[in-house]
Amino acid sequence: MSESLIIRRLGRQPYEPVLEAMRAFTNARDEGTPDEFWVLEHDPVFTLGQAGKPEHVLAAGEIPVIRVERGGQVTYHGPGQIVGYPLINLRRLGIGVRELVERIEQAIIDTLEHWNIMAERRKGAPGVYVGDAKIGALGLRVRRGCSFHGLALNVGMDLEPFLRINPCGFQGLRVTQVLDLGGPGSISQVEDVLVAELARQFGFTPQPGAAELPTPVAADAATSIA
Repeated sequence: MSESLIIRRLGRQPYEPVLEAMRAFTNARDEGTPDEFWVLEHDPVFTLGQAGKPEHVLAAGEIPVIRVERGGQVTYHGPGQIVGYPLINLRRLGIGVRELVERIEQAIIDTLEHWNIMAERRKGAPGVYVGDAKIGALGLRVRRGCSFHGLALNVGMDLEPFLRINPCGFQGLRVTQVLDLGGPGSISQVEDVLVAELARQFGFTPQPGAAELPTPVAADAATSIA
């Protein structure tokens, strides 16, 4: 019998309360805590990973820039993009970080294939690409054998903010989205498929969870740099 994966569909959320809830969930969980997958849209925000260089933020304007502990460089989150946070006990599954990344990438690739969008991964550049353009980004952290942070899949959004950064630290990297490649612009439609594909990759049975954050939110651990 497969393990359950609790699915929290959180709708549109500001970034920092979700970040705090994700940290709190990861810090408080034990060996018996069920794994969860949070799917949502964020209000506009740029995030800088551990290796992120502020100079890759070219012109943030009114969009806040938040430094966080995930891997990777700078990326953008905003309405029309699915953000997914797989909160998974890797030790319990018996997998490592590389396999975690590959399975998440494959879940995105298989999701896009539902609409005949042929995507692929690139060696040395985590994420998912269609031709020479990036459509899905990954930025993960593992603490005490458990993953947090996660993935972003562009569905039907304003891509202009990506021009204000060097996405993932690559100058001039093109960015694309599902809608522009002949797929749906509906977040819920793509979300349904992504949830199913991610659960399949890890051998989980998805179970609906509450459409709210699971823990009280502290407001002091995220650091704004702009």
